[in-house]
Amino acid sequence: MLNIKVKTFKELTTYELYDILQLRSAVFVVEQDCVYQDLDGKDNKAWHVLGYNNEKLIAYTRVFKPGLYFSHASIGRVIVAQNERRHNYGKKIMEASIEAVKTHFNETAIKISAQCYLTKFYSNLGFKAVGDTYLEDGIPHVTMIKE
Repeated sequence: MLNIKVKTFKELTTYELYDILQLRSAVFVVEQDCVYQDLDGKDNKAWHVLGYNNEKLIAYTRVFKPGLYFSHASIGRVIVAQNERRHNYGKKIMEASIEAVKTHFNETAIKISAQCYLTKFYSNLGFKAVGDTYLEDGIPHVTMIKE
């Protein structure tokens, strides 16, 4: 089971922030072998969607209102801990993130920058690929939009 919390940056505890940064580093830097600047100065503008199982952070996204990251509302830094991916938590954290966009921004149009190997996953959530693929931090990505 995934227990969801949605918080602003100011509402995050020090422990929650540490857990978020640890999970993002484990997946994006270590697992994907990608050296990039994760701390991009945007966390303080985002809403953070945290997914817990047995009080351990195992899934996470951050969401932005339109105009802060893209012209659309957006969801980014989508993560599920590697040893938890078989439980369908990716779908659950994304559904919670889509709901957070509706609840907090009154928006339904969402834009994401998706890693190409996940386009089918995002398509199943209603996102459609638009434009050409591109490299972001050396990893192939595609823009996807959900109307």
